[in-house]
Amino acid sequence: MRIGVFFGGPSREREISFAGGKTAFEYLDKSLFTPVPIFVDSFGRFIKLEHALMYSKEIRDFYPTKSNQTGDFNTYIESFPQLAKEPVSPEIGTLLSPDQFKDHFEFAFLAMHGPDCEDGAIQGLLEWFKIPYSGPGLMGSAVGIDKILQNEMIALVNNQQKKSWTLRHEQWIPREYAILFQVLKKHLGLPLVVKAPHQGSSIGVAIVKEDSLDAFVAAINQCFFQVELDSKTWKALDAAGKHGYAQRMANLDEGIGFPVVVNGGKIINHPKDLIEQLDSIFAVQDEIVVLSSVNAEDQILLEEFIEGQEFSCGCIQFDNGKPLALPPSEVIKMVDVFDFNAKYKPGASRKRIPVDASLEKNQEIQKVIAEVFQQLGITVCVRIDGFLTPDGTILLHDPNTIPGMSPTSFIFKQMAEIGLNVTQALTYFIRQSIRERIRLGKDTWSLRHLLERLDEKITIAKTAVKPLKGILFEATDAQYVLARQEYGRLNAEGLVKPVPVLHGADGKYYQLPNPFMFKEYIADVEILLAEGRHPLLTETAEKARSLTDFFAGQVDDQVHIFNDIESIELIREWFVVKINN
Repeated sequence: MRIGVFFGGPSREREISFAGGKTAFEYLDKSLFTPVPIFVDSFGRFIKLEHALMYSKEIRDFYPTKSNQTGDFNTYIESFPQLAKEPVSPEIGTLLSPDQFKDHFEFAFLAMHGPDCEDGAIQGLLEWFKIPYSGPGLMGSAVGIDKILQNEMIALVNNQQKKSWTLRHEQWIPREYAILFQVLKKHLGLPLVVKAPHQGSSIGVAIVKEDSLDAFVAAINQCFFQVELDSKTWKALDAAGKHGYAQRMANLDEGIGFPVVVNGGKIINHPKDLIEQLDSIFAVQDEIVVLSSVNAEDQILLEEFIEGQEFSCGCIQFDNGKPLALPPSEVIKMVDVFDFNAKYKPGASRKRIPVDASLEKNQEIQKVIAEVFQQLGITVCVRIDGFLTPDGTILLHDPNTIPGMSPTSFIFKQMAEIGLNVTQALTYFIRQSIRERIRLGKDTWSLRHLLERLDEKITIAKTAVKPLKGILFEATDAQYVLARQEYGRLNAEGLVKPVPVLHGADGKYYQLPNPFMFKEYIADVEILLAEGRHPLLTETAEKARSLTDFFAGQVDDQVHIFNDIESIELIREWFVVKINN
């Protein structure tokens, strides 16, 4: 089956989407699927991308082409609106219209995030052209993109009480900043959490910790995706400083992105033009200039700060549509504000599965996650975040219908605990998505036949006898990373069955089960070897047995210990991890 891997899009999360697209492209089961990379540019055009470009570091490395970049700035294509009508360079790929999709792929795997990408927009387009796609349908997607609506609907399901306030842009009046701050402090207290309601990946999230009006104003503006700039600040910058300011504005991880609207009027597309416009304005006036994204939020969500253990819990489905809550992961933050940069910065957080709480409390988290999944009309997969407060209260927020899809993302770590590797998890997403599209009653028999053919292929691939290939590595983080990469590559290739073996510091050889290859550090593996498997993980894996049996066959979740490598039977070929100095 040809799988169109959709990534990119106009949202601020396009680079995270690119990372997810790479995962699907590299880790799809090659015995079942042929990945077809479909890059969606900022103008909403669909480009069948040249495969070599999937290994670029970021989108701006290949699009727009270097010949189109001007003024020594690193920009996205929207800084060149004239290119929207220009042909796509053959070195990039082939432009497709939606009515051509069926000529190139049978299924769309969506690795796209944010507005237009996981809110039902692209899902509706694909339904119109009868292309089955991954993830929840229109209703679940629409709910999953709106944090304000989510809060209200989650409260209807589980009666949770969380103080919040919605601020519309028209209410954000400069002379009333101080009055509003006083009202919000009285209603919500400090610290104060500010969120852009239609963003993900912790973009547009700020925390006002101190009783500071300046910090409050900056946080609100950040989540409205606007910047207030005064003449004194701008005039203090030299040419290099102005260049740096304009470049940061173009960087989606720290700026509001282009195009920008100046004082609610003129639209500026390029950093060079922004510098010229600001120089012109401040040459004749000293008033504050407001720069706003063309895709600014019209309202923002303010919430009380919740003290407690933060967790993230995935939920998937059985074939009959019933939910299965995965083991919750506790997020241990190493930084004060868990924003976009912190979220994707190595060492900014640690993850622990399950939450450091009683078995009963972890079970309760799973129960409420499954209830919310079902009642909000979400299907296939979701990741829901939440807090476990010191008094044992569970508070949920931010259902994410297209979770991050790097190989070490929450959803893959949690699916590993029930016995599925990344490749098998991706197969699950595709297979269950087809099943859920059938329930919509559109193009029903065509999808039923597609599902039948896929099920036959899965059964053949699962029962095929594959030679074992050992992956031998030492107890170091560097070797563990390489071992994980080889484990994922071999699983996707589908020609052998990879068997990871750790040569421990004690001299013994540990044949590791699948979950052990999804930890962050080798120390986490060593702790697991010493402590054994948590009962919640065993219990959840048993609940999921029918699902994992179908996608993975019989799963061995035990650690096997050997005194020497020759004692490990049946493995005739080895990949030995080595670090070149």
